[in-house]
Amino acid sequence: METSKTLIIGACGQIGSELTSKLRSLYGVDNVIASDINTKNENLVNSGPFEILDAKSYSDIKNCIEKHNIDTVYLMAAMLSATGEKYPELAWDLNTTSLFHVLNLAKEKYISKVFWPSSIAVFGPTTPKVDTPQHTVMEPTTVYGITKQVGERWCEYYSKNYGVDVRSIRYPGIISWKTLPGGGTTDYAVEIFHEAIKNKQYESFIDENTALPMMFMDDAVKATVDIMNVPEEDIKIKSSYNLAAVSFTPKQIADSIKKHIPEFEITYKPDFRQNIAITWPESIDDSVARLDWNWSHDFNIEKMTEVMLKGVASLETTV
Repeated sequence: METSKTLIIGACGQIGSELTSKLRSLYGVDNVIASDINTKNENLVNSGPFEILDAKSYSDIKNCIEKHNIDTVYLMAAMLSATGEKYPELAWDLNTTSLFHVLNLAKEKYISKVFWPSSIAVFGPTTPKVDTPQHTVMEPTTVYGITKQVGERWCEYYSKNYGVDVRSIRYPGIISWKTLPGGGTTDYAVEIFHEAIKNKQYESFIDENTALPMMFMDDAVKATVDIMNVPEEDIKIKSSYNLAAVSFTPKQIADSIKKHIPEFEITYKPDFRQNIAITWPESIDDSVARLDWNWSHDFNIEKMTEVMLKGVASLETTV
């Protein structure tokens, strides 16, 4: 019997690329099929099986699933918050159509398990900002947040009505040195490290005292792998789990960088992304995830800063 395989849709994105590498290290290169609508990430494209795939195309996804005997799909393709505000209809189309395709393929038994990421963007200005609970008011003000909120409802619907095994976590801002962010409101927390290494200064588009939930990429990938490996009966939340690691302001991350680069300077020029950031939580209560499937994070702000600076420095020396 042929070994069942995993498909990652949107594998060239910030999280998708590192998730692909992790899954290939765990399950074997040939058992993890990467796909994206373009081939912009040459390292990923050349590192194992790769398919050009339009996440909005049901036939593209179905054909790829049948071709490779896919059992599990990670749907990582999405238009993020800042970009989505510029192209609202395109963001709605990509983010919701792709989810429907994958959920329907699971409903029709072409695949047996689905991972779909939600986001802290599901929350809004009426949500409790500190230790935001698992179950709370959700009135998102961005197109991205709206697509994620409606996606959560559809995930729960397909789980309860059709028995689809779909698992989801609400990612906070994700920080990585290996891949650039893709148009999100929390992108500053990656950009600041690159500018600290290159120019010893950074102009933040988020106000100095605006705290947001953040997570180092290794923890985000770990959470994604962990939630997919526990028995289905342990997944009590069928919409999406709160997930947390650290929360900080631009000033706090700048202070952490200054411990390593004393001459680093930060200035502030908030733009439209600040208006998005102030509608999101400052910190997240993820006790339900920690209870249901033993989630725990490894990186605090100090450890993250040290690894980020070393990683970005290594990139700069190879350019």
